[in-house]
Amino acid sequence: MLMHYLEKAIEDLEKLMELISMDIADIKQARHDAMFERIAMKERTLESFEKRKARIDGEIAALLKAHPESDLAELLEEPTRRKLGELRDTLENLQSLNRYYARFVITVGEFYNALYEEMLPIEKDGYTGKSPKVASLIELRV
Repeated sequence: MLMHYLEKAIEDLEKLMELISMDIADIKQARHDAMFERIAMKERTLESFEKRKARIDGEIAALLKAHPESDLAELLEEPTRRKLGELRDTLENLQSLNRYYARFVITVGEFYNALYEEMLPIEKDGYTGKSPKVASLIELRV
């Protein structure tokens, strides 16, 4: 069963990386609607991974409980140890891809915030917060 959970967890991570890669391509083209549509898919995939990860942890804990005198490496067969290594590598790849994606998200967010503040200037009012300033760009005429 452990091997099955490991394979499915890796599939979830690969699906998540595929979705993030699609987000990166879309953010470069300013296709934000497509990115927002994938949020639910990413959340479901992440939930699925978390459940499978909990099952993996449960299986390993049961093995260790059944054989407290043995080391985990001794209890697992070679294919299972390789699959655990593959899971770790896939998690590291996801982390790297997520960092790359975060750079785009932060940059775009800062751009939109700067644009917003340029169009609708805001004065910082000490510790009490922000108050809108009369915008020189936008003028109302009656």
